[in-house]
Amino acid sequence: MKRTPLLNRHLSNLVASLGHTDEIVVADAGLPVPEGVPVIDLAVSPGIPGFFDVLDALAHELVVQQAIFADEAAPDLTTRIEVKLAHWAAETGKPIEHVRLSHADFKERTSLAKVVIRTEECTPYANVILVSGVPF
Repeated sequence: MKRTPLLNRHLSNLVASLGHTDEIVVADAGLPVPEGVPVIDLAVSPGIPGFFDVLDALAHELVVQQAIFADEAAPDLTTRIEVKLAHWAAETGKPIEHVRLSHADFKERTSLAKVVIRTEECTPYANVILVSGVPF
């Protein structure tokens, strides 16, 4: 049995399979997924699991060098994402670059993702592309 809080075998396997600069998307319930991009669907019911629940679980195992999110995100959502990324960076000792794109460009960029992790978050624009870093 694993010791870290990330117990979902699909997410754990995903993190173990990532290479440097691989991209994954943590998405709200409504983000369209491009044809051919696999989905790990965690949705149970509205809000469960939430976007930040999934980020919290991933933070224990994933090194991120860049996070990409939409310009259209509300200021309070943007602040929460930036605070989460700052804590994540402090825990790993690795800076995380923040990149903002229009939502249209964000959706186009998701076609490069190794996988989309679908949460049941119902907050508009609660999506982030995480670019995998290295622990050294």
